Amino acid sequence: MKGNIHSIETFGTVDGPGIRYVIFTQGCLLRCQFCHNADTWEIGTGKQMSVSEILEDLTAYLPFIESSGGGITVSGGEPLLQMPFLIELFKACKKLGIHTTIDSSGGCYSTAPLFQEQLNELLNYTDLILLDLKHINRKKHIQLTGMANDHILQFAYLLSIRQIPVWIRHVLIPGVTGDVKDLEELGAFIGTLKNVEKLEVLPYHKLGVYKWDALGLEYPLKDVEPPSDAEVNAAYATLTETLTFNKKVLS
Repeated sequence: MKGNIHSIETFGTVDGPGIRYVIFTQGCLLRCQFCHNADTWEIGTGKQMSVSEILEDLTAYLPFIESSGGGITVSGGEPLLQMPFLIELFKACKKLGIHTTIDSSGGCYSTAPLFQEQLNELLNYTDLILLDLKHINRKKHIQLTGMANDHILQFAYLLSIRQIPVWIRHVLIPGVTGDVKDLEELGAFIGTLKNVEKLEVLPYHKLGVYKWDALGLEYPLKDVEPPSDAEVNAAYATLTETLTFNKKVLS
């Protein structure tokens, strides 16, 4: 079993607890206007790597990973486009006692029987999901990502029902995702979920603009500046003010 891999980061510190071995998979269905990994969009490309190749490389970093309470994170792109590969990889990781995390937008979630069958098996070997909720408003979500968010919210509900631990992530883009009403609605939605362990408001940045240029693409948010710390803190306060679960978990 091989996966289409864009790149690997061996000492990640922001994609889950502890030090993470982060695999960026190739392929994504969303076309987010602020994407900093636009070079991962194309499906079926990238370097093909087997589970055994990845484990051989990962093993060299295990002392650092284990001592920090870390593990492996599969990001993207969209990892759920390659679930058979993830199932085999995570099965092997769990045999070694390695904490497993998926960083997903939920953009390819489907109620199709085969997808559900594979997802159910994968979740048996998944310790944590980092779920990136781009926008709560359906029309604004389409404008921002090229796709509606109905199935993404379905995915969030499923994870809640299955009690899969989740960290919710929301990128704050001034003038795009920072409207107070939208943040209140997003906070209300998050409050319906019973499995949220952490909420992160991530400040929008332009670090991936050079990739758009290299791909010959025009960056849609070139005139948008990153938010201030005060704006990020205010957005976090708005998102969490109506949550019913323990706020200490989110700190």
